[in-house]
Amino acid sequence: MTEPCDLSAVTLRRLIGEKKLSPVELLDSCLKRIGEVDHAVNAMVAMDEGAARKAAQQAEQAVMQGEKLGPLHGLPLGIKDLDETAGLVTTFGSPIFKDHVPAKDSTMVADLRAAGGIILGKTNTPEFGAGANTRNAVYGATGNPFDPTRSAAGSSGGSGVALACSMVPLASGSDTGGSLRNPAAFNGIVGFRPSPGMVPAERRLLGWSNLPVLGPMARDVGDLALMLSVMAADHGVDPLAYTLPDCDVRRGMAFDEAIDLSSLRVAATPDFGFAPTENHIREVFASRVQALSPLFGRVEEATPNCEGTDEVFAILRALNFLAAHEEKVRKRPQDVGPNVRANVEEGLGYSANDVARASVQQTKIYRNWQDFFARGYDVVISPAITLSPRPWAELYPAEIDGKPTKNYFHWLALAYAVTVPGHPAISLPLGVDKAGLPFGLQIVGPRGGDALVVAVAAAIEAAVAGDATLARPVPDLAKLRAAQPIREMPNFLSFD
Repeated sequence: MTEPCDLSAVTLRRLIGEKKLSPVELLDSCLKRIGEVDHAVNAMVAMDEGAARKAAQQAEQAVMQGEKLGPLHGLPLGIKDLDETAGLVTTFGSPIFKDHVPAKDSTMVADLRAAGGIILGKTNTPEFGAGANTRNAVYGATGNPFDPTRSAAGSSGGSGVALACSMVPLASGSDTGGSLRNPAAFNGIVGFRPSPGMVPAERRLLGWSNLPVLGPMARDVGDLALMLSVMAADHGVDPLAYTLPDCDVRRGMAFDEAIDLSSLRVAATPDFGFAPTENHIREVFASRVQALSPLFGRVEEATPNCEGTDEVFAILRALNFLAAHEEKVRKRPQDVGPNVRANVEEGLGYSANDVARASVQQTKIYRNWQDFFARGYDVVISPAITLSPRPWAELYPAEIDGKPTKNYFHWLALAYAVTVPGHPAISLPLGVDKAGLPFGLQIVGPRGGDALVVAVAAAIEAAVAGDATLARPVPDLAKLRAAQPIREMPNFLSFD
């Protein structure tokens, strides 16, 4: 028998509106699933069942009284523990903030609530989102639902796992070096990095930096489009959410229009010319390209010129960490983990000339991407992440296929190749790799092509729905119910 929590968000919202499903019944189903499997994976880390239940009861009453319902009415949500939630502890994965209870919601969370969403709990993240292995010294590690000894990626790892296990129908995330796309790939769900400014964010201290963005995560593209339609806005708190006088250019955008895949010219690349993609993933990607090619008008192996991306991302990323965390590292070094310390120390070593050089090169890379799309390509496809999930006990992959990585985020190069020029990208689950773990396909659109990327992903998802090899993989919940609590594993509660 299908549990309510296993239904899609779109279906759940329809059933609620038709008075065929109570928001209270849905909340109970989500809480039951969390109680059954979260011990094995540690995805939901701060809960306020009382407030969620009260909100669900109010949502039910609104339905019964025939009130106007928002697009997310009655849907339980997971909020990444980097975004502030009124009355619910927000730690940022840091011992410094382990008792921090915000007085108000972040703008994004407020928008989700206003649309009828019910904040069920916070999802785990590495400290301040540093790194793509979800573990910290407050809540511990998050395990992959397909093998809890392996990484869930990050930094939105808790959201990815909560969705894969149907703990919530929708969850939020953020992305600098792939933090929406990496956990989507590792956990077999969908994660979308929108264009900078599409989802306004006030947490970004360097307001004009295009690197960090907020975005939606879901189990399928239709659900993701629903959540994105609520998150997209023109709030003035974000300098990149450019607006026109008396014209909201983002709210109401159509993210669910159909597209004819046979009309598309697609560029395929396993590495963007520089990413250290392991041979295993190259082989799986090649098989996916072969399987998908008949759907497209034309597929060619090609990539934008990404020369200098590694250095640009390293410098500009460090600049963001320096702005946000230098004081913490200086005053409370014992309470700050190795990834954050490394970024701050690296940032302190750069000169103004280094930052200027990186900014100039970023502009060149951006223009290279515009030239590439001007050659007639509609989208670019690549693997979403360079390797198959490895043990979470490994802070980061120090080598790939026997070759050392340059730093703790070098293995995320397939993601930050897209971050640097600021293009929208989605990770879509396409079956499993040779290790039996989820494989994610990254689909990248042109500048401002958010709706196109979502539409292409939806069309591919529909085309492969009946193919056991390519459809979204689902974790074995029975195995998770019987699994050892992840907290009992060595080094569960630590930075490193």
